[in-house]
Amino acid sequence: MGAALAIAAAVHTLSAEAPQASCSEGFIARGTRCCIGDADGRKDACIVHVCHAPYVLSGDGTVCDAPDIKIRIPLTEVMVGPSDWEAEGRVPPRQVRAGPFDIDAFEVTDAKLRCPSCLHPAASFDAADAARAASNVTRAEAADYCLQRGGRLPTEDEWLVAATGAQGKRYPWGDTGAVCRRAAFGLLTGPCGTGATGPDTVGAHPLGDTPLGVHDLAGNVAEWVASEKPTVRGGSWKTGLATELRTWAKEELASDGARDPRVGFRCVYAP
Repeated sequence: MGAALAIAAAVHTLSAEAPQASCSEGFIARGTRCCIGDADGRKDACIVHVCHAPYVLSGDGTVCDAPDIKIRIPLTEVMVGPSDWEAEGRVPPRQVRAGPFDIDAFEVTDAKLRCPSCLHPAASFDAADAARAASNVTRAEAADYCLQRGGRLPTEDEWLVAATGAQGKRYPWGDTGAVCRRAAFGLLTGPCGTGATGPDTVGAHPLGDTPLGVHDLAGNVAEWVASEKPTVRGGSWKTGLATELRTWAKEELASDGARDPRVGFRCVYAP
């Protein structure tokens, strides 16, 4: 009887605890976050002591950030929508054609966007958590950042081609397996964590990469695209349903000037 009560109490304790983020090899789970290497958790942040590859030291050598890598997307033509039964009635089938172009392998980080010597300095920048995806960025700020780096925001078709490939995949990595280890999603109220206050480290879920090596096109931050309406794609750390990570899914925000903790971006460039 005593043993049974002890087991029941242990099960209750485990179920009451907030689940930790499901991190790939080389990352340390701290609450809802996946931290680089040997890191300490501070609230919902990472304090990095060891900067391991592919991350690099920047600035004065104390900031561990994602590297500046671009991925070449070839000319691609793909049918979007009708091959996925969940898209029926929600996504008008259409042929998408885009490329070639280069795209950032990683979402733009806090360090790249907000550091004191960067284009958009902000007092809120935390050098100890530099590789976290930037968020709360308006579309105009995102477009300005890309322009000053010699790029621009991707069009919807370019984003789709980068995410689906020529096969029109449901998810950036393939057609199945939308699980926590492949994307930073469901970190606010589950299923992959609870209590998150913002996005995760960029590139912390490499099992969810595209075959060409583009990170986080599903989850972490929803990404601004250049479109007639204020549109973001890819789902975010708040997204609770895996189906909302589908490559064809998108969301319209109230305006181009919207600031949303779910929303960030990456840039594309002429080849």
